[in-house]
Amino acid sequence: MRFNLLVTTALLIISGMVQAAESGTTVKKDSVRAAPFSDAKIVVTLPAATKVEILKKDGGWYQIKSAQGNGWMRMLSIRRGDINKPSAGSSASALAGLASGRSGTGKVVATTGIRGLNEEQLKAAHYDENQVTLLEASTSSRAEAQKFAARARLKARQMDYLADPGGSK
Repeated sequence: MRFNLLVTTALLIISGMVQAAESGTTVKKDSVRAAPFSDAKIVVTLPAATKVEILKKDGGWYQIKSAQGNGWMRMLSIRRGDINKPSAGSSASALAGLASGRSGTGKVVATTGIRGLNEEQLKAAHYDENQVTLLEASTSSRAEAQKFAARARLKARQMDYLADPGGSK
């Protein structure tokens, strides 16, 4: 149980990190802002399909560089990589699309709240056994989960595992 919690926590932290100078493309027209806040000054507005360079991530924002201007843009307004070329990790991209609520047609059907951790928050983080205990107290047994699913009339679905990006089995 504790191992699963640690693995899950590590994956969530790693998934929020962005490699420096990663390419991306805007998926819709949106504003580039001077700071990673929705009320920050607008630097420029980029149309959909604009190529950008992703420099940094802070919460739900990417710091970007483009030919038209530099600044901060909402994470859900940018698709990492080339929008016209499926990447080798396209199965992972599809999973990320599910998490963001984007359907295969590119239309938003729902959105999720995203709160990433910035570098300063990661450096200031510390282990808190009380918080881990509190988290473990919130877990449900298999029987409790099945009972909840039955009351909510949820149907079981078999899901395939994602392919190993390293190619090993």
